[in-house]
Formats: sequence, C-alpha cells, structure tokens
Amino acid sequence: MNISLTLELVAVGVCAVTGVLAAEGKQVDLFGVLVLAVVTAFGGGTVRDLLLGDVPVAWMRNPYYLLTAMLAGLGTFIVARYRSLPRTVLLVADAFGLALFTLIGTKKGLAFGVTVPVGVMLGVITGVAGGILRDVLTGTIPLVFRPKIYLYATAALCGATVYVLVLHWMPSEVVAAGSSLATTLALRLAAIRWKLELPLFHVRR
Repeated sequence: MNISLTLELVAVGVCAVTGVLAAEGKQVDLFGVLVLAVVTAFGGGTVRDLLLGDVPVAWMRNPYYLLTAMLAGLGTFIVARYRSLPRTVLLVADAFGLALFTLIGTKKGLAFGVTVPVGVMLGVITGVAGGILRDVLTGTIPLVFRPKIYLYATAALCGATVYVLVLHWMPSEVVAAGSSLATTLALRLAAIRWKLELPLFHVRR
C-alpha cells in the first residue's frame, strides 16, 4: 500500500468519525450513523472528482475506501454508546480531516493539470464539502457557515496555498505536503484554542 493511499484512508477514517460524532443528540440509528460517516468521508472528494470529470469517483474504484469509512463509523458508534465523548474530540478530529483532505484535493487538482488557483479551490472544496453535507443531513447550519467557527475554510485555504507555494519554490513533495498539513492544522487548532475569527459582515448605517 503506497503512502498516498494510506494518507487518503486515514483522511477517510478521521472524517467518518466526525460524521458519527456529529449525530450525537440527533436521534439517529445505526444505519443513519453509517450514512453520515460515509457522506462526511466522501462528500468533498466526490464533488472534486465530478468537477474534474474523474469518474467513477475515487471511492467507487477501490473497496478499501468504503470499508475504512464503514469500520471507522461502526467503531465510533460502539465507543460512543458506552463513553461520552466531549465536543473537543469532534473539533480536533474535524481539524485533522480538514487538513488531510485539503492536501489530497489540492494535489489531485494539480495532477489533473488545472491552474494553481483552481487547484487551491479544489483543495478547499475537498476539505469542507463533506462536513457541509453532514451538517445539512443532521439539520444544522453547516460548520463552515456558522459564526464563531474559528477559521475553518480559511485554514484550508491557507494550507492549500502553502502547498502550491512551497512546491513551486522548493520542489519537494514531502516538504510541501508537510507544510500544508502543518499550516491547516495549526491555524484551525490555534483558532479553536484562542477563538480567532474573521470579522463579520456589517452594513454601516
């Protein structure tokens, strides 16, 4: 199993966990929980692949993706039934998933020959779209659109931008990938810790 596939499977598993944790208090049964796990894990990648015209989409071509999401979702469901998990767990797991999928989406976009700005945008879409679909299905305002959410899509944008900049100036995939992951994760976790946020839009009257 190559490093790229391993990275993607880790991202799938982490995001599947966040899908399950987001179902807390929503009166969702096991089937619904597994649906949320799969949607969260594959939502962003599916949108990205459809935009790139890369069909069938990635998770339909390799059974390991779906198996990983289902096992991660089932495992989290079982653990959560016997032990209450604090909201911090959801936020931290979501930050890791955001960082991993942002990197994966940016890399794939560039590999398909899109322009750098489009590659960055595909990274952001891959990072946040699964969470948006998850929140819509659970009947809540998507995390990325809520006030006091503390640099969610902004962290993904910065991480994707760092990846393309480092890759341009220092053509080392390992350094670029590591810098991207560190940037997204550090910004998101720092924003959660110190409640950093962008200014809200207000019309001066």
